Amino acid sequence: MNGHSFIGVRTIAQKKNNEKYEAILTAAVKVIGQAGYHNAPISKIAREAGVADGTVYLYFKNKEDILISILRETIGTIVSRIHEELQTAGDDVVEQLKRLVTVYFETLGTNPDLAMFTQVHLRQSNAEMRKQIGDIIKPYYQIIDEIIERGMKSGVFRQNLDGRIARRMIFGTMDETITAWILTGAKYDLLSLITPVCDVMVGGLRKQV
Repeated sequence: MNGHSFIGVRTIAQKKNNEKYEAILTAAVKVIGQAGYHNAPISKIAREAGVADGTVYLYFKNKEDILISILRETIGTIVSRIHEELQTAGDDVVEQLKRLVTVYFETLGTNPDLAMFTQVHLRQSNAEMRKQIGDIIKPYYQIIDEIIERGMKSGVFRQNLDGRIARRMIFGTMDETITAWILTGAKYDLLSLITPVCDVMVGGLRKQV
């Protein structure tokens, strides 16, 4: 995985103290990311992980369970890191927004395989999987909503903002920036875009003087 360990999986593995668990999820990120979900059989994931096919089923019910586990742990790790960052960001909502973008870009920008996987599979056509993914991403959306609300109450952001549209603008800008980075082959430093992306967001949110 381009020399990077899978940050979400590493967190689980520490709890379970099991290298095979991490190896399977890391292999799944690579195999599913490259071949696509429907062209990535369990046998191929197991081979990439260096384990027997049956070993995969000791940890996961099926391939869908693997996919959901990766997204849950990735987004969970991002949410945990953002909460930690916001504790030291003070009351400055612009700084809070920058911390939010920074954590998201750092997590995916240092791991192109994981970024590819996340960007593709957050958009599932299967209705049941969409529901599970919606539950996974909800805590992240809540953080965005809270920053927007604080910004409006403090008078930094416009009072007439539509919160849902503002949230879509923030997440959509981050999402599209990472997608564009992936499509170019991750040839430039994604982290260098944190400040300009934040500037655009704040420009759309800030109260006009």
